[in-house]
Amino acid sequence: MPALLALIFIYMIATIGLAWYGYKKTTSDADYLLAGRKTNSLVMAVSYGATFISTSAIIGFGGVAAAYGMGMLWLAFLNILVGIIIAFLVFGPVMRKMGQFLHASTFPEFIGKRFESRGLQSWIGIFIAVTMPLYAASVLIGSARFIETTLGINYTTALLIFAVIVAAYVIVGGMISVMYTDAFQGGIMFVGMFLLLVLTYVKLGGVIPAHEALSNMVSLVPANLVAIGHQGWTSMPVFGSQLWWTMISSLILGVGIGIIAQPQLAVRFMMVKDKKTLKRAVLAGGPFIFMMVGVAYIVGPLSNVFFYNTTGKIALDAVGGNIDAIIPVYINSAMPEIFVLIFMLSLLSAAMSTASSQFHTMGTAVGYDLIRNGIFKGKSVHTILFTRIGIVITIIMAVILAFYLPGSIIARATAIFMGMCTAAFLPMYAGALFWPRMTKTGAYASFAVGFFVSIFWYVFVHAAEAVPIGICQKLFGVATLLPGMWAYVDPILIATPLSIIVAIVVSLMTKPPSEKMVSELFKKEEEPVSAESAS
Repeated sequence: MPALLALIFIYMIATIGLAWYGYKKTTSDADYLLAGRKTNSLVMAVSYGATFISTSAIIGFGGVAAAYGMGMLWLAFLNILVGIIIAFLVFGPVMRKMGQFLHASTFPEFIGKRFESRGLQSWIGIFIAVTMPLYAASVLIGSARFIETTLGINYTTALLIFAVIVAAYVIVGGMISVMYTDAFQGGIMFVGMFLLLVLTYVKLGGVIPAHEALSNMVSLVPANLVAIGHQGWTSMPVFGSQLWWTMISSLILGVGIGIIAQPQLAVRFMMVKDKKTLKRAVLAGGPFIFMMVGVAYIVGPLSNVFFYNTTGKIALDAVGGNIDAIIPVYINSAMPEIFVLIFMLSLLSAAMSTASSQFHTMGTAVGYDLIRNGIFKGKSVHTILFTRIGIVITIIMAVILAFYLPGSIIARATAIFMGMCTAAFLPMYAGALFWPRMTKTGAYASFAVGFFVSIFWYVFVHAAEAVPIGICQKLFGVATLLPGMWAYVDPILIATPLSIIVAIVVSLMTKPPSEKMVSELFKKEEEPVSAESAS
């Protein structure tokens, strides 16, 4: 315990120092909201990766991989292909240029100015303020559960301490503090995950023996998982089965594609100084993401071998059925004490880096997009003050949710938020960047269809949510409105195509945007479209 407390003390001093540095460097609204638009490639890449990879990926999805198998590695592939390569090389450069020309400081403001609609900016701000606390709560739960397991602190205390610490440096230092603390925390995460992979293979006798042992455990798959398509931890589920649809549509596609439409990530493209910075960031971002999620999706399934060798049970049974507890219990049971200390810092880093960006994004959605640019538009108001108020409000919402959400919720809550972002934001976001003919009405329609179809599907069709919610059962006397396969198809595969179709059809049927706007955005991108600044 003294060694742990010493490490935590050093870690917190370093974090506070970086946060203070961010505070001292923050001299304008642009600094607080966009880190001064001059972030270098390494800080950008590691901060971006650390923001995306949180306890929900390591604890939540690592636990899911322990239950469902190494098919989850396809998610790591999509995270790199879509979240790094396509995001940094295709979306990023255009987002940076347009965001600079429009003088946009947040994702909602970028969309609002691109389509010349203050109302659209406000609605997106509302969406973020209402839905992102669910994702933030999943991060808080993952961090609090690991602190609870490792330090023996009760869940409530761990949750509140963690939330207060992160909130403090986000509120004070803004985005510069977030970026530098993210980069520092990302370095710790990389070391921790690398050591976890190495020590796991050492513990299980090497790479080949570990995987052979896991393959030979196919007969130990629980009957209830076999019934829905599980074929062993080194095989994909039966094609078209309930588990296959859950893994592919909800987890792999929902999160793998959803990463590109995340507001807290998209806004980072407006923080770099030039296109070269984004290209260089790919070289750091790709390996970083693989080490984070790839290791979690390998170690998770392999934990079954350890638990069976030591307890005679598979991982899910050894932790009493709570998927979210698998990785924390495995770490504390299988790893040397010194590594447990290091890995705790890694998880704290993962949680703090993601939570800080979530808090900042939720706060700007409320304080900047809704209050400053909505309710008090045109009036002299203090941007940073209202943003800080927004951060406090949304943090409280996330903490309340973290107390009431059920067990095994981390991965599911993450997938729900990212899936909804994909359906509601991605067609509108892609159209804003690459299709001059996209109209304000088309953006509104696409956003509305993506959001409401997602909600409908979650409440009335998708069994994972419809059954526990129970509204469908009460209204119609059935658990879900559509039987069989449809009950396991994630909303992302229904809502996103409909959102794309609506965006195209409505845009073609409505008045095109002004030629001046199109010309300025797509042809004269080095000249600002207005004199309005981020401040």
